Amino acid sequence: MIIVRSPLRISLGGGGTDLPSYYRDHEGFLIAGAIDRYVYVTVMRPFISGIFLKYSELEHVEEVQDVKHPIIREAIKQLGFNTPQLEITTLADIPAGTGLGSSGSFTTAVLKALYAHRKHLIHPGELAELACHIEIDRLGEPIGKQDQYIAAFGGVTCFNFYKDDSVKAKPLALSVDTMHDLEDNLLLFFTGFSRSASSILKDQNTRTKKNDGDMLNNLHYVKELGYRSKDALEGNNPLNFGEIMHEHWEHKKRRSGGMSNPKIDELYELGMKNGAVGGKLVGAGGGGFLLFYAYDRRRLRKAMVSAGLEEIRFHFDFEGTKVILA
Repeated sequence: MIIVRSPLRISLGGGGTDLPSYYRDHEGFLIAGAIDRYVYVTVMRPFISGIFLKYSELEHVEEVQDVKHPIIREAIKQLGFNTPQLEITTLADIPAGTGLGSSGSFTTAVLKALYAHRKHLIHPGELAELACHIEIDRLGEPIGKQDQYIAAFGGVTCFNFYKDDSVKAKPLALSVDTMHDLEDNLLLFFTGFSRSASSILKDQNTRTKKNDGDMLNNLHYVKELGYRSKDALEGNNPLNFGEIMHEHWEHKKRRSGGMSNPKIDELYELGMKNGAVGGKLVGAGGGGFLLFYAYDRRRLRKAMVSAGLEEIRFHFDFEGTKVILA
């Protein structure tokens, strides 16, 4: 049996500039942090022939093309199993559709597990690019490359996305004190809303391809905020980073009418009045998790819990997608 875990992530600046529709013309930059909440995938060889899948549904098919789950189907195809005899089971600490990049984490975990099952090694960069190829090229999802890359590499990492589709990953140069400060004062709360990122990202993708001036200017500015976030964090000024988060959220909301809603706006304002310096919805928007940087975390926790939100506490993960049992 092979067991693989792949971390979920939070975006720390520049999110949205990792879509091909943007970076192929303008280059992208963002910072993401892998967290110790995971997607797990197990792969084993059953005693009888066929493909057995256990996720939110159960599948038992004989041929790869009959697999309903699109990512698993394409991953199995990618490795070229001629006579599939596989059992794949998936679990997650946090449900999909909550803005923490679960799809990218899932894809990297499935691929890593299948490679380990075949006793093949795969470099994090190769793993991330293969996951992107499946989701973006094969399945046509209007998404970016952030989730796959941060899941594969782990850590608190800067990513540059270049016009030729290449990606450069470099760890953010954080001091130990700033790292601990972020883990103490970045607070993550579930809004109670789940959503699909596809519709929001599809709108951004379409408008970017059409050279929509407002969308491009917004993404240019958000990329600049990513660089400012890098400077603030590497300069040991996390409070300034929190203020940039607020600026980022104000610009992020302007990208799409579906980015927020009155309830999320109400919860965000509650946080800002009760100990938060800044914050934003993590992911494409429309629901999922609110991430705040707090100057008074006790007060912020009390306000959010009183409003009915559940906090997910976390530390950063520095191992990325890895085999934990083989």
